[in-house]
Amino acid sequence: MPYRIDAPDLDGRALDCLVALGAIDVDVMPGGAIAALMPDAVSAAQVASALGVSSVAVSPAAGRDGDSVWILGPRATRVGRLRIVPAGSDPDATAVRLVDGPAFGTGLHPTTALCLLAIQEAVEVLHPAAVLDVGTGSGVLALAALALGVPRAVGVDLDKRALSVAKENARLNGMARRLRLVCGGPESVAGAWPLVLANVLAAPLIEMASVLVKRLGHRAQLVLSGVGASVEDDVARAYVRLGLRRLRVLSRDGWVALVLEASW
Repeated sequence: MPYRIDAPDLDGRALDCLVALGAIDVDVMPGGAIAALMPDAVSAAQVASALGVSSVAVSPAAGRDGDSVWILGPRATRVGRLRIVPAGSDPDATAVRLVDGPAFGTGLHPTTALCLLAIQEAVEVLHPAAVLDVGTGSGVLALAALALGVPRAVGVDLDKRALSVAKENARLNGMARRLRLVCGGPESVAGAWPLVLANVLAAPLIEMASVLVKRLGHRAQLVLSGVGASVEDDVARAYVRLGLRRLRVLSRDGWVALVLEASW
């Protein structure tokens, strides 16, 4: 488990030293002190020795996206035309603002970034009237679709805490009336959708294939992410045999997002 250290930068070399030690994230704090997230393989004593100080202040690190992203604090990121920014940022019509909550979906994880890219392409082609976001987490994907001009969205999630975060994010972005949140899985909503998103993991994607396919309308697109590159074919096969065809595959850092289209 990574941990945080705070230390003075006595000779102006602290940042380079921490990077050389394998720091996961480093930042210069007000007043010139240095903060860093260090891997647990590097002890605090090693850090202090490298910096030439007797000791460093140590505190727990806070992970995001299910402890898959380690950063010192929320930060802005850009994915294609979209900007994802912390809640405290100035309002910006081109950005989606997110609270620093426990739900998955900060925009920093490769699976989220891949979905955001796929959504932008799908919206340009389909001009969908609505989007269904399965496993909505923070709501970032649904909110991104709304920011791109999709009139309405529905987000479903089994985690009530995630739905609370998504609700707050929708309010923060002035989209509360356009995003409906439902506790449950894809079977909890009815109807056929022009665009369906599911950024979960390979096993549940395979398990829910038959239900997700039933949520697709005429020539609808389905974006699946949370898929490791090694199991891409397994996930795709589960959907192709139900009548979908592959449109494209996006990849980043060992993860892939599959974009499929309904054949009906």
